Amino acid sequence: MALAIRDVREHDLDAVLALNNEAGTGILATDLDRLRHLYDIAHYFRVAEQDGQILGFLIAMRPDAQYGSQNFRWFRDHYESFVYIDRIVIASQSRGHGLGRIFYCDVQSYAEVRVPLLTCEVFLEPRNDQTVLFHGTMGFQEVGQQKMDEGPKVSLLARELPSFPFVRERYLEHGGLPDVAWLAERRRPVNGMGARA
Repeated sequence: MALAIRDVREHDLDAVLALNNEAGTGILATDLDRLRHLYDIAHYFRVAEQDGQILGFLIAMRPDAQYGSQNFRWFRDHYESFVYIDRIVIASQSRGHGLGRIFYCDVQSYAEVRVPLLTCEVFLEPRNDQTVLFHGTMGFQEVGQQKMDEGPKVSLLARELPSFPFVRERYLEHGGLPDVAWLAERRRPVNGMGARA
């Protein structure tokens, strides 16, 4: 069966939580309450599904999200408009087959019609050269470093999205994006200000 990249559904959260907490030292562990908060506020939260099995997920948000992450706050303090990749997790049996690149291409497709920058961080303690190299080949550049209060030192990365100026001049300054399904925003249970949608 074909691989599907789709918006997360509430009944996926247990599988997403298990993937997150089995990911190892490259991803901070979480619990169901914190994951549900991300489900409520994330602008982009998609899973990869094949044969009914969740093989990975990526969570990202824009600056208006009510999110307390120290790294997210760093980007909000330094940039006005961006999409921040909070986490990406690929199931161990699916690593090394290009699924991470598929997710990054998909989140770029979401971001480049909305913002000028795609941002994220990678852990420097312990340093994972495979992760650092992956982000470098995807066009990310280091824009800062910081030591997390309850975590490792991180490299803060940003990638300029060259399509955005065209989209801004042709569409965003003249009424907005076309009303088509592939440009639609994710239907979140909670809007960016924390009120029920």
